[in-house]
Amino acid sequence: MKTIFTSALLLIALVSFAQTGKEAVTVFASGTDGYQTFRIPAIIRIPGGDLLAFAEGRVHGGADFGDIDIVMKRSKDAGKTWSSLQKITDFDTLQSGNPAPVVDITDPRYPKGRIFLFYNTGTVTESDIRKGKGYKQVWYITSVDAGKTWSAPTDITTQVSRPLKPAINPAWNFTDDWRCYANTPGHAEQFIEGKYKGRIYVAANHSAGNAQPAGADYHAHGYYTDDHGKTFHLSEVISIPGSNEATAASLPDGKLVMNIRNQKGDIRARIVALSSDGGAKWDSTGFDTQLPDPVCEGSILNLTPGKKKAILAFSNNASLKRRDSLTLRISPDAGKTWPKSFLIDAAVPGEKGDATAYSDIVALPGKSVGILYEKANYSRIVFRVVNW
Repeated sequence: MKTIFTSALLLIALVSFAQTGKEAVTVFASGTDGYQTFRIPAIIRIPGGDLLAFAEGRVHGGADFGDIDIVMKRSKDAGKTWSSLQKITDFDTLQSGNPAPVVDITDPRYPKGRIFLFYNTGTVTESDIRKGKGYKQVWYITSVDAGKTWSAPTDITTQVSRPLKPAINPAWNFTDDWRCYANTPGHAEQFIEGKYKGRIYVAANHSAGNAQPAGADYHAHGYYTDDHGKTFHLSEVISIPGSNEATAASLPDGKLVMNIRNQKGDIRARIVALSSDGGAKWDSTGFDTQLPDPVCEGSILNLTPGKKKAILAFSNNASLKRRDSLTLRISPDAGKTWPKSFLIDAAVPGEKGDATAYSDIVALPGKSVGILYEKANYSRIVFRVVNW
């Protein structure tokens, strides 16, 4: 059953729409470290307090396909300064991207935490994959030393995707004909209490069957592991055609919210899906008109995990026309309303291209949120702290 999420409090939210005043720190600058462009930011805070910022390092340009690596930088001082660049994944001259990091803090074998980094590889462009040429794969690597070194990659494609043709392995003989595939751009999630304690959840999306106009062949879904990466399971597919890049946050009592880009663009608002069983099935899906969106990525985060009351943070470009006006919103009631908003960054007069684009958020001490985001037509990825 589809539900339309609305609220008269949208006007109240706009009243508190204000510039943060915090200085942004450049983390990745396009044209440095051997990469012409950096895109697709993701960020986590690990036990001990270090921040790990991930991005795609695109060697030859800004295209979504090509020689693309996943790279990382570290901050030991809450984002004021950042380390030199570390290459994390490399798929030769092909694509390695969509980094989705999360820290598993519930595995007794790793009392200091174990970092998972989920990512995708691809053999041809997204356009060709939607036509049935080439394929996408899903992998993860782990680190048990706070991101200094990483394991060999584990291929989980057959567990979390449903391709029609045995493009890689003759054993692949599913019937759903999933073609394109992408993790959430941004962090993944872990349940830290309740019935699903320990569950690692990755929001994702896929295209199914032949390409359709306006991206109607796209559908969001999630995948998850309850045994620290040994096995994986797929969620129910989001029923709205065009549901695309997704982000998810755990809620109290085993609930989960998924917040999704509408690729069709017919309704310029975020799609929201709610689950009462840890993200396996969906109780409701619909559009939240409190969250305008120009067809771009967004990031959602539970700022009070383990508490009975979920305070959510959400970032996206709060514009109906272009990638601009990156905004951080705070919800005191698990996403029903968003009464507090902060304008993070916006276009200056005469600025061309996309002023702001993809972002990811991380909880910091002292009721602060860190936001890692693309700025100035993808010329750099910067970090800013907001006290909410």
